[in-house]
Amino acid sequence: MRRLNLALQGGGAHGAFTWGVLDRLLQEDDLEIAAITGTSAGALNGAALKAGLVQGGREAARENLDWLWQQVMGVTDMRLSGWIAALTPPGLQPMLEYTPGYQAFEAASRMMSPYAYGPFYQNPLRRIVDQFAYDDLCGTQGPDLFVCATNVRTGKVKVFENSTICTDAILASACLPTLFQAVELDGEAYWDGGYTGNPALFPLFRDDLPADVLIVNINPLERPDIPTSPQDIQNRINEISFNSSLLRELRAIDFVQRLLDQGTMQTGTMKRLFVHMIADDDLMQRLSVASKIVPQIKVMLDLKAAGQAAADRFLHDHGDKIGNSGSVDLRAMFA
Repeated sequence: MRRLNLALQGGGAHGAFTWGVLDRLLQEDDLEIAAITGTSAGALNGAALKAGLVQGGREAARENLDWLWQQVMGVTDMRLSGWIAALTPPGLQPMLEYTPGYQAFEAASRMMSPYAYGPFYQNPLRRIVDQFAYDDLCGTQGPDLFVCATNVRTGKVKVFENSTICTDAILASACLPTLFQAVELDGEAYWDGGYTGNPALFPLFRDDLPADVLIVNINPLERPDIPTSPQDIQNRINEISFNSSLLRELRAIDFVQRLLDQGTMQTGTMKRLFVHMIADDDLMQRLSVASKIVPQIKVMLDLKAAGQAAADRFLHDHGDKIGNSGSVDLRAMFA
């Protein structure tokens, strides 16, 4: 049995790519998921995955993920879809941010606080997240689950795990501050975990967990061209911001690996990790930050199919490395 940990990035509706990745991985009978760390959409995917595994195994997990994304596709809150998506042609072309509807939404989000809704405010994701099976999510069966959020007051990452996971913890992990009011939990206010841990890898360093960490990346690490339009500049700022915490942790992992290889650090002092990554940067580079917050059905179904294909390529090219070595060249990444 090949055992690994999953690290699931956040990225709004682009998390449908991760849906496809997980759907394909669950079809591998000899692949065991030991732990899951997720942020924002990654937290929702992780919660649906764990609950399904506990309730009925792999097929139940696939069905639970299908249910989750059917629910997301049905969100019609004015801040997320509806009148904006209706003005946009279907497909993966980066046209959404140029539509009058989205331009008006973008301007409004910069001038109006989510607190301006007063008593009429509601988080459109709460209806979905409330339906998760928390007895299964918070129990000791199945993979460990870690959900990352950002403490508004301190700016530090907060990791909710197992018994501390609840509706508000998951909503906190997915709380974009320009769209949603901060989520208050145990006297603290939280924003989206992508600012401080997208996702946080350090919960996976425990000795009882396997060495393999599979990161599902939905924010392009690199872009070939310098952005020049206002929309492209804003999009790249978003990508860099939501990748920065992950890159810091990967750099630290690489540093420890080099110390272990050089014999500078005694073996057993720190854990050696095997890092893997599933991504489709070519696809993600054709999308934009706009399609993250407007859940278009065709885009999400295309993303699911792309995730399935990317996972299939990973299993074909690197599946035999699980348990033996990493498939990401961290030294080349940070050279």
